[in-house]
Amino acid sequence: MGEPSGGLSVSGVSVTFGGLAALDDVSMSVDEGEVVGVIGPNGAGKTTLFNVVCGFVRPTAGRISYRGRLLRHHNPHDLAPLGIARTLQGVGLWPGMSVAENVMAGAQASLRTNFVSALLGTWRASGEEQRLRSRTMDLLDQLGVAEFADWPPTALPYAIQKRVALARALISEPTLLLLDEPASGLSGAEMEELRALIVRLRGSIGVMLVEHHMDLVMSTCDRLVVLNFGRVISAGTPEQVRADPEVTTAYLGEDVEAIRPGGAAAKHGEASQHLDAARGSEGDGGSGGPDSAGG
Repeated sequence: MGEPSGGLSVSGVSVTFGGLAALDDVSMSVDEGEVVGVIGPNGAGKTTLFNVVCGFVRPTAGRISYRGRLLRHHNPHDLAPLGIARTLQGVGLWPGMSVAENVMAGAQASLRTNFVSALLGTWRASGEEQRLRSRTMDLLDQLGVAEFADWPPTALPYAIQKRVALARALISEPTLLLLDEPASGLSGAEMEELRALIVRLRGSIGVMLVEHHMDLVMSTCDRLVVLNFGRVISAGTPEQVRADPEVTTAYLGEDVEAIRPGGAAAKHGEASQHLDAARGSEGDGGSGGPDSAGG
């Protein structure tokens, strides 16, 4: 797979745990201005791939680069200076800080003043804090949660906390956003709001979306990468992936009925309906493929 000039490139990445292959020769890319979804059944390797990109897990083979820069032995704290922001499955907000303070903390890597200047309250630190506070309020307003700026996050509904976590990731003005199951725990209406937010980001930054809600990924992503047992089994547009029989097998498995006349076609049709949830689905957010926690 060719390496994009302005985005994320994962090339031939493998990860083994105790001799078991969690990822096997995985390659994918995320260009700036597009949303790429990573999907697959439970235990497919989605979370492992996310953790490799974030620097939580070291690959045993392959390479990762961003904007042409090879990432060797990088750690999660190295991401922000590179222009990469991430959210995790849990919101991870600090309960002892307000919503606004949580969001402002996400910009620390991009601040010009150091800790000593902030502690002494110099004019530069004071001015930068004011500008950061203004940007924070603008961002919270864009996400529809500005009214909760002074609230402790623990007092807010889970869906609102998810937006605050997203704001904390966006405050650093990243060029690549990594989202790990952002729709978990959301209702159908809340998931639609999330979809609209991600669509608004398209064109300005790249987004890598690890998700198991098929209606969200099918209606949001420009391209999909499908993992199964640690390998890429399909890649392409949502329409191409939806029509791929190997994806059907990965989600529903083989069946003795498939060898009977019409059996395979019927099974493929069933999976196509499953993968076609984006068209007309208005459920409660619980539809889609199996959970990916075992990646």
